[in-house]
Amino acid sequence: MKIISAVTEIREIIKEWKRNGLKVGLVPTMGYLHEGHLSLIKKAVSENDRVVVSIFVNPTQFGPNEDYETYPRDINKDSALCESAGADIIFHPEVSEMYPKGACTYVNMTGLTDALCGKSRPTHFQGVCTVVSKLFNITTPDNAYFGQKDAQQLAVIKRMVKDLNFDINITGCPIIREEDGLAKSSRNTYLNEEERKAALVLHSAITCGQSLVNDGERNASVVINRMKDIINAEPLAKIDYVEIVDMNTMESVSVIQGEILCAIAVYIGKTRLIDNFIANVG
Repeated sequence: MKIISAVTEIREIIKEWKRNGLKVGLVPTMGYLHEGHLSLIKKAVSENDRVVVSIFVNPTQFGPNEDYETYPRDINKDSALCESAGADIIFHPEVSEMYPKGACTYVNMTGLTDALCGKSRPTHFQGVCTVVSKLFNITTPDNAYFGQKDAQQLAVIKRMVKDLNFDINITGCPIIREEDGLAKSSRNTYLNEEERKAALVLHSAITCGQSLVNDGERNASVVINRMKDIINAEPLAKIDYVEIVDMNTMESVSVIQGEILCAIAVYIGKTRLIDNFIANVG
């Protein structure tokens, strides 16, 4: 397995793969890999002839006073995990390689990015769309893999691929959780012992909401309020949002019907964590 930092080098390798008729899969990450990332890599390996894992902490998707500088990084551990999962290349560029001096072009989206994480992090999805577009252009994958934990991001990427005519199949993969239910996240490492216990309130709220919907509750406010009550009972938790939205438009719904996304973002201490569930209600 190779670690490559130059755009020109990885392009030449992938062009050679394509000349030989090989199918290419891409798993975009910001590194500090965990079992959730590994599930994406293994899925990509099972469906493609060659797999590229990008490891790049993208500065343009972090807002002011967010954790860009402190975001965990460990390329040695990441490379060992990628190799064990069957990846062929890690694309690990410097910021200057992805955003050369004077770079002033960005990919923006309206509508889908206005709610949920886009409401509290207004520049976030511009950064996501820009960097993912660049990764798609650099690696020209046939298939790309994203986790459902970032459900709004997955919806945004699918829409961007459709709108901009990328010839790429986007595959969403299930949330991977710790044994106690907490969704796997690189940011879980920020939590101290007390905060780690408090973070279980996210899974408790998600489980409650999912049970209510499965049992027939169709009033979105009832579900949201029950979930908020659970989160607010935890002293270390502060709600960013608890919302139920249409999966296709990301617009809030009052009646639960069709395909919906119930998504939450909660601060545990200073650490912002997200979780969600998707339901298809007839």
